Parts: sequence; structure tokens; C-alpha cells
Amino acid sequence: MKKPLALAAIAIAAMGTMSAVSAQAQDFPSGKSITIVVPFAAGGPTDRVARDLAEALRKPLGGGTVIIDNVPGAGSSIGAAKVARATPDGYTLLLNHIAMATVPSLVRNLPFKVESDFEYLGIVNDVPMTLISKPSIPATNYKELTTWIASNKGRINIGNAGVGSASHLCGLLYQSATKTEMTAVPYKGTAPAITDLIGGQIDLLCDQTTNTTPQIQAQKVKAFAVTTPHRLTLPLLKDLPTLDEAGLKNFQVTIWHGLYAPKGTPAPVLKKLNDALKVALKDPDFIKREELLGAVVATDGRIEPAGHKQFVVGEIAKWTPIIKAAGVYAD
Repeated sequence: MKKPLALAAIAIAAMGTMSAVSAQAQDFPSGKSITIVVPFAAGGPTDRVARDLAEALRKPLGGGTVIIDNVPGAGSSIGAAKVARATPDGYTLLLNHIAMATVPSLVRNLPFKVESDFEYLGIVNDVPMTLISKPSIPATNYKELTTWIASNKGRINIGNAGVGSASHLCGLLYQSATKTEMTAVPYKGTAPAITDLIGGQIDLLCDQTTNTTPQIQAQKVKAFAVTTPHRLTLPLLKDLPTLDEAGLKNFQVTIWHGLYAPKGTPAPVLKKLNDALKVALKDPDFIKREELLGAVVATDGRIEPAGHKQFVVGEIAKWTPIIKAAGVYAD
């Protein structure tokens, strides 16, 4: 008789645990701060997006505190690993960009699996890229730029903000698409790369509008094209052609940001987080702040968890062969 009693006790204990978890999920968030881990340094584009999002999430999450924790390093994998190991209760989240699709190829011995160690909450935005050059290049449009590149084969360098950065990835894709080889010049951040571009120490750079728009506006660099499917609506950049219409067919790359929770976060908590995210993405103040950064707030099926994950899986398939062919690593 002892064995059935023991089994009954275990079952009752399990039911009690499930009830406690269910109660916690229903009460979420219950006066406890929510932390969004940003796997990059403070002050950069992803950090700014995270802080804008944190502000927009406060109201739909009951007015509680949403704080930012910057955990940079190893192509974003250190911060992402921290979230993968966090208690799956909805109070520790990750905001990461395209690095979620590139770290599996860029970082050896990655301490987590992108596709199975996170709950996908939704894509937040897309940040366009611009192809720019030093001011002394004798070209005024993309066609003339391609002629200049062809005539200087083997002597062109292209800067980036470090291995695994947005500018590095765009540069790799551009060389792959145009079947050209350029010397990659990595910097410790975008600011020194743009400084050297303005000074003529490097020839080209492909980077986010969040970083390049002020330099284009000041006419310190030459801008040739954007990497989006359609022209941008930003007044300053609306006349720039897309690379596709300029002749480089099907070239599209944006730096998207997505929100994640640790694997195993209760379904009711995930539902509340996704609902809050969708409210935040419609917040007029958030939309305005993102537009000032040159970002486009997501409105399509990727704001749903299933659409978000499907998109990331496709991005992993897109970037893996390009990164492996280049033979680069972020660690």
C-alpha cells in the first residue's frame, strides 16, 4: 500500500507545483522589474532600440520597471547565453539583432542553440543599410561606382565595425553578390570606421542608416544606394536608389531586431509578453523615435512568435554559407 500512497504524494506535489507556476504566470508581471539584456555596448544602435522599446513596453506591462542590461562580447553570444541560462519566468529577456542568425557560424563552441534555447516573441524593426564611400571617389552614381571598382580590382578596401558587425555582414554579402574581392578593414566600432572613410583611409562602407545618415546629410561621404526592397521614405535618403534597381538584382539586407525569452517560459507569460510587444509596436512615440533612427517598425507576420522564428531560421540559412566561405570568426 505504501507505493500507491507515495505515487499519490508525488502527483499531489506535482499538481501543487503546476498550480504555483500557473498562479505566477497569471500574476505576471507582479511588481518585479523586467530586464532586457542587450548583447552590445551602451550607446550603440541596438542599445538605443532597446531603450526605446523598454519605454514603450512599460504601459502594456502594467506600468512596471523595464531596465536594460548591457552584456557585450563575442559577437553578442555572451549576452545571449546569459538569457538562455536565465530563469524562464519572463523577467529576463533578450533584444538582439541579425546576430541571432550569424553567431552559429561566427562563434565556435557556441554555448546555446539559437533555434531551441529561446522562446521567440516577435520582430521589432528593420534598419536599412546604405552603401557609402570616401568623398574623393570619382563617381556620382552606382553605375559609375561599379566602373571604378572594376578598374581598381585588387586595390579596394572596405571597412567594418568589427567581425560580426552589421557593416561586416553587409560587406561580405556585397562582395559575394558582386563576385569581387576587397580587403576588409575591421575597426573597434562604427565611429572610427566612418572617421577613416571621411579621411580617405578606406574606400567603402556598408552600414546602418542609424550611423550613416548624419554623415550623408553633412556631405562628408558619398552615398550610392540603400539595401532595402523599396526606396526609403526618409526625406534625406528618398532619392537614393535601391541596389536592386541600380543593377544588383535581389540584393536585400536589413539589420532587424527581435525579442526573446528563455526556453521554457510559461505559455501565459509568453502570451502577455507578445501582446505587450504588439501594443508597443503601435505606440506613436516609439514609431517616431525609430523613424529618427532610420528604422522601420515591424507590422507583418514576424511580430508573431511563429513568424519570428520562421524568419530567423531563413536568415540562418542565408548567412551561414556566406560566413563560412569568408572563413571569419568572432571569437
